[in-house]
Amino acid sequence: MNRRQEIRYHVEKLLQEKNRYLYSRLAPIDFAGFVTKERLTCSEIGAYAFEPVRPGDRWGGDWTYGWFRASIVIPPEAEGKRAVVRADLGSEATLYVNGVVSGALDLQHHDATLTRCAKPGERFEFVAEAYAGHSNRQPTLGESYLCIFEEDVYAFFIDLECLQQVGDHIAADSLRAAEIHRCLAQVASTVDFGLPREALTENLNRCRQTMAPLLACVNGSTAPTLFLMGQSHLDIAWLWPIEETKRKIARTMSNQLALMEEYRDYRYMQSQPYLFQLAKELYPELYARIKRAVEEGRILPEGGMWVESDTNLPGGESLIRQVLHGKRFFREEFGKDNEMLWLPDVFGYSGNLPQIMQGCGLRYFASVKMFQTYENVSDPFPYNTFLWEGIDGSRVLTHLLDYGDFPIRVTPSFLIRQWNDRAQKEGISTRLVQFGHGDGGGGANRDDLEFLRRLADLEGVPRTRHGSPIDYFEDQAARGLPDAKYVGELYYPAHRGTYTTQAQLKRLNRKTEIGFREMELWGAAADRLRNRAYPYREMDRLWKRLLLQHFHDILPGTSIHRVHEEAQAELESLLETVQAMASGAREALADDERSFVTLFNSLSWGRRELVALPDGVEGLTDRTGRPLPVQWHEGAAYAELEAPSMGWSTYAVGRPGIVPAEEPFQVPAAVSATPSRLENELLAVEINEWGELVSIVDKETGTEWAAGPCNAMKLYRDRPSAFDAWEIDRRYRASPVELEEKASVFVTADGPLFASVRVERTLHRSTLIQDIRIRAGSARIDIDTTVRWNETNKMLRVDFPVRVHANESMQEIQFGYVKRPNHASRPHDADRYEVCQHKWSALAETNRGFALLNDCKYGISVQDRTMSLTLLRSPTQPDETSDQGTHRFSYGFTLWNGSFLDSPVVRQAYELNYPVHVARGGSRLKELSLLRMDSSYVIAETVKLAEDGSGDWIVRLYESKGASVSCRLRFGLPVSSAFQTDMLEESLAELPHADGEIPLRFRPFEVKTIRLVLQS
Repeated sequence: MNRRQEIRYHVEKLLQEKNRYLYSRLAPIDFAGFVTKERLTCSEIGAYAFEPVRPGDRWGGDWTYGWFRASIVIPPEAEGKRAVVRADLGSEATLYVNGVVSGALDLQHHDATLTRCAKPGERFEFVAEAYAGHSNRQPTLGESYLCIFEEDVYAFFIDLECLQQVGDHIAADSLRAAEIHRCLAQVASTVDFGLPREALTENLNRCRQTMAPLLACVNGSTAPTLFLMGQSHLDIAWLWPIEETKRKIARTMSNQLALMEEYRDYRYMQSQPYLFQLAKELYPELYARIKRAVEEGRILPEGGMWVESDTNLPGGESLIRQVLHGKRFFREEFGKDNEMLWLPDVFGYSGNLPQIMQGCGLRYFASVKMFQTYENVSDPFPYNTFLWEGIDGSRVLTHLLDYGDFPIRVTPSFLIRQWNDRAQKEGISTRLVQFGHGDGGGGANRDDLEFLRRLADLEGVPRTRHGSPIDYFEDQAARGLPDAKYVGELYYPAHRGTYTTQAQLKRLNRKTEIGFREMELWGAAADRLRNRAYPYREMDRLWKRLLLQHFHDILPGTSIHRVHEEAQAELESLLETVQAMASGAREALADDERSFVTLFNSLSWGRRELVALPDGVEGLTDRTGRPLPVQWHEGAAYAELEAPSMGWSTYAVGRPGIVPAEEPFQVPAAVSATPSRLENELLAVEINEWGELVSIVDKETGTEWAAGPCNAMKLYRDRPSAFDAWEIDRRYRASPVELEEKASVFVTADGPLFASVRVERTLHRSTLIQDIRIRAGSARIDIDTTVRWNETNKMLRVDFPVRVHANESMQEIQFGYVKRPNHASRPHDADRYEVCQHKWSALAETNRGFALLNDCKYGISVQDRTMSLTLLRSPTQPDETSDQGTHRFSYGFTLWNGSFLDSPVVRQAYELNYPVHVARGGSRLKELSLLRMDSSYVIAETVKLAEDGSGDWIVRLYESKGASVSCRLRFGLPVSSAFQTDMLEESLAELPHADGEIPLRFRPFEVKTIRLVLQS
C-alpha cells in the first residue's frame, strides 16, 4: 500500500468514529410516556397518565403516537458547554423544550440542543411526540442520555473532512493534492484521542492550526460559482399520511429556525403554502417565529404553487389555481411575490407549463427530477440552464439541478461533483444547487453550515454563494440569456405507470374538475340573473382541498394505501359538494314551473345531445309544439335536445292529447343493431365473438378503418424491475396473459335515436361489461365500460389498430396538444412508449384521421398504427391493494374526412366529458347564450366571477388546434367594459367592444383571460 493511500484510510477511520468523540455522556434520561391516536398539543398532554418506560420496551402500534417526557437538570460539569439530548425513541419525533416546539429527532438530527451555554441547576422539561409508524412493527425504545457536545472536537472533524475530500477530488498529481497529503499525514501523526480533556483540546487546536493554511487557499479567476439553496423537499403524503406531515412540518421548520439562531447568515427556502398553512393552524407559536424569520429574509417562501403538483394529470385551470392560491398566500401572509416555480420531484412537465408560468407571473423554473431517470443512459437530457419554450412559444429561464446523495450534504465532494457532472459542459459558468435532507423533510443540519463557512472560495472547490434561488436566476439573466433552448414538454423517461395507477383517483379528479367548472359558470349566472350570492369564501376553501389532492405522490397513485383511501374519500366528498352547488345554481336559473324542463349546456358551442328525461316526463315538444322523438331504454325516456353555447333552452312537457301514449311519435330508424353489427347513416361496425370491432367502415367514402380487431382487450404481466406503482417496463408486451374466453354479446337498444350492444366477458380473474353505442347521425362510437378488477401485478390495455399512415400521434394536454413519435427510430423516440393524454389522442393523415376519446384514462401508447389505451394496473407497492374493485369509465372513437383543423375531435372529446344537464322547471328567459365564439378552434375553458369579489366576469379562452385565429367573443349579457388580464386576473389592457362582441386574435395554443365588467 502506498503512503498516500495509507493516510487516506487512517483519516477515513477517524471520520467514521467521529460520534465516539463528539459526545460526552453526563447522565441517562428516564422517560415516562403514553400512546394515543388523537392529535394533541403539548399543552394538552398533562391530562393523560404517563407511565415509566425503559430501554428495550416496545411501544405503540400502527398510526399511533407516543408522547414521552422527562425533566432534565444541568449538572455542574456541563457549565458553559453545549448540552444536548441524545434520544433513541425508535422513530422520528417532534421535540418540545419547556413547552416550545424546538426541533426533531429524525434521519438527519440525532440530538437536540437544550442550551449552547449550560448553567448548573438549570431545569428543562423535555417532551417528544414520536410516530410509531404503520408497518405492523412496534418501535423499540433505546437508550437516551444528557450529553456535552464537544465543540472543539467537532470543529476539528469538519476541518479534517473538508481537506480530505478536496484531496480526493482534485488532480492527484497536482501541487495542491501533494500539500494536502503532507498536511493530513502530519495531522494523522499528531492527533491523539487518548489524551485527557484539556490536553486533547490543545492537541486538536494544533491539528487545526496545521490545516488552517490549506483551508485558507482560494480559487483562481476561472472557478465556477455554485448558488446554494437550503431546502427540505417535504412530500405532503407518500410513505406516510397527511396526518404525519402535520408533524413533519413542525420538525422541519423548528430545526431550521434553531440553525438560524446559531448561524445568522443561513437562508432557507420553503415551498408549498399548504405547509405554512398547517403550521399556522396547528403550531401558532412556531408560525409566529416563522413569520419573523421571513420578515428578516432568513426563511424564503418561494415555489409558486399551493403544493408541488403533478403537471401531467391536472387540468390547465387547476394548474393556474395552484399558482393563484400559492402566490396569494405568500403575498397576504408575508408580503412576498413568488418569481420561481420549484417542482423538484414531479414526474415530467407539461408542454404548456411555460405559458401558464408566464401568465401567472412566474419568471423562472427549477427542478431536479429530469436527471434521475434510472435507465435513460443512451439519450440523457442535454441541458442544465436553458430557455424552455412551450407549445405556444412562451419561454421561461430554466435550470435543472442534479440530485446528490441523500442526505444532500454540503461537502467538497458534493460540490465538485455538482460541477463536474453537469450535462452542459459549455456555455455556463454557474449552477444552482440544493442542499438539505428531503423527501420527508428535515432540511439542512449543522454540518452543512459549518462546511459552508469553509467553502465560500476554497481552492479546488467551486465558489459558493448561499441565499435565495432568485439570486442565481438574476445573476444568469445579467450574464445574458443562454443560447440553449428546449422546445416542448419535458418528458420524463420513467414513472410512466403514474398515468394509470389508482384509476379511481384519476376518474374522481376528472369529474371533480368538471364539477368545479360547472359550479363556477352556473354560479356566476345565478348571481347575476337571480341574485343568488356567489360563494366566494366556500369556493376558495374547496379549491384548496382539490389542489391538495394534486400533490405529486397523491394523484399519480404512488403512496401507501391510507393516503389513497383518504384521497378517494376527499375527492368523493368534493365531487358531491360541487355537483350539488352547480345543481342548485341551475335550479335557481330555472323556475318551479313543472310543465317545462330546461337543458343547460356549459360548453362554448351549441349542442344537440341525447338526454334522459327527468322522472315523470315521457315527452317534450319543441317551440312549434311539435312532439320530439323519444326512445325508451331501461325504464327511461330519451330525446335529442338542443341548447345554445354556454346557456340553456326550455322545452314544454308533452301532455296527453299532444303526444298520445297509444300513438307515440316515431321517426324512421336510422340506426340498427344486431349482436354482430352496429350501423347508422355514417358508420357500419362489425363485432366478433370477443366483443372486438373487426370492421369499421366509413359509409361516406367506403373506407375500412380497422387494421385488425379494435376494442381488443390485452392483459399483461406487470412486474417492473423497480418502483412498482411508478413504472411500466418497456418490455411488458413480452409478457402477455392469454384471454381465451369468448364474450356474450346481445342487443340492448335498436333505435330510433341510438342503438347499442352489451358485451359481457371474463378477463382472467376479472369480468368486463361494455355497452357499445352508436347515435343517429354521429361518427362517434361510445363504449361505456365496467370492470370488476381482481388482478395483482397485471395491466389491462385496449388496442385500436387503424389504417392511418402517420409518423407521429397527437395527445391533448392542458390548453392544447403535443405531437409525439409513434416509432422508435432514436432513443428519445423509443423512450416515449407510454405517454400522457387528457381527453383525446389522434392519428391523422393530411385529409383524414382517427381519434380515441376517454373520460378518465391518461396513459396511452401509440406504436406505428396501433393506439393502445391503458385501462387498469394493479401494482402492489407501496399500496398492496391498488385498484382492486369495480371500475366504471367510458372511452370511444371518432373519425373524420378532411384536415385535422376542421375535425370534430376537440369538441367531441369535450362532449364526452361534459354532459348537458336537465332541470325540471322553465327559465323565464326561455333561451339564453351567455357566451359564444365564432371560431370552432377557440374554447371557453372557464367562466367565473373575479377573485376580488367585484362581480366582474372572468372568461378564460384558448386556441385548441395550433392555428392563428381571428375571431369574436359574443356575450349575452350587457357589458360596460372589457379588459385582457393575466391569469391571476390583473388587468393588462382595455379591449374594444361594441354590439355585444369583442374582436380577439390568438396565436397557436394561446390562452387569454378576459375580464368583463357587466352593466349594473
